[in-house]
Amino acid sequence: MKKSVMLFLLTAVLLLAAGCGQTKYEPAAINESVDKCEVCNMQIKDDAFATQIIEKNNKGHKFDDLGDLFAWKKKNGTEQIGAQYVRDYNSKKWIPLEDATFVYDKTIRTPMAYGVISFEQKKDAEAFIKKEGKGQLMTGKELDSHKWEMNKDMMNMHGADGHKDAGHGASPAASMTPQGTHK
Repeated sequence: MKKSVMLFLLTAVLLLAAGCGQTKYEPAAINESVDKCEVCNMQIKDDAFATQIIEKNNKGHKFDDLGDLFAWKKKNGTEQIGAQYVRDYNSKKWIPLEDATFVYDKTIRTPMAYGVISFEQKKDAEAFIKKEGKGQLMTGKELDSHKWEMNKDMMNMHGADGHKDAGHGASPAASMTPQGTHK
């Protein structure tokens, strides 16, 4: 009896200790009327391209394009990052960057023309590539060594409405729906 009580207490102490010091970082909702990208200062749409970094002190940083998140990391380093979140391209669900699968193609329209989109499931990224006939599958680790360049031609393209479209304020892509199909 005494051994089982001691074993129970020891187990309880270990479980409590295991939970101490672990901070759970949660992505914040996007408020389109006030949220601006930390890098380019453009309005952040509540869409499939929004990304976030949450520092260990719980300070949040929001971005309108995954490329801007990586520009912020290059400038500020990664030591204080507690979590990074991206959106699933199809569902807009927040997912940890390290758990996502990415598709890159310089012709994929993103707000700042970096051409990288994220998926919660690898099979969805593969389906996007198969359907569109283009794209390179990437992991979160591979993004660290990716050459982050804006597609300048894409930045200067005209949107379907005839206005210059740098990706902001338009649908997720002027020529594609959020599911990656052409209009």
